[in-house]
Amino acid sequence: MENNNNNKNQINIELTDEIAEGIYSNLAVIAHSSTEFIIDFIKLMPASPKAKVKSRIILTPQNAKRLYKALAENINKYEATHGPIKDVNEKMPPFTMGGPAAQA
Repeated sequence: MENNNNNKNQINIELTDEIAEGIYSNLAVIAHSSTEFIIDFIKLMPASPKAKVKSRIILTPQNAKRLYKALAENINKYEATHGPIKDVNEKMPPFTMGGPAAQA
């Protein structure tokens, strides 16, 4: 009976060849509302005044927190194997999302 319950909790995930190739991103912009988190993955080229959003992921707050915990866990595992990840404090140019610059 236990094996039957384990099979019910399994999810079969399909990964197409196109998605398996991945998309390169060297910048992420995160925004949120009361009901969702939006993560835009961007490719920013050196000396280019323009950058393109390559992928947008929209998450519920609960799934955003799950992602946060999963990233923290995987970063800890990575650093345990490969050593600390160097934190680069590069100055990023100001950017807009096709509208006026944000103000605080």
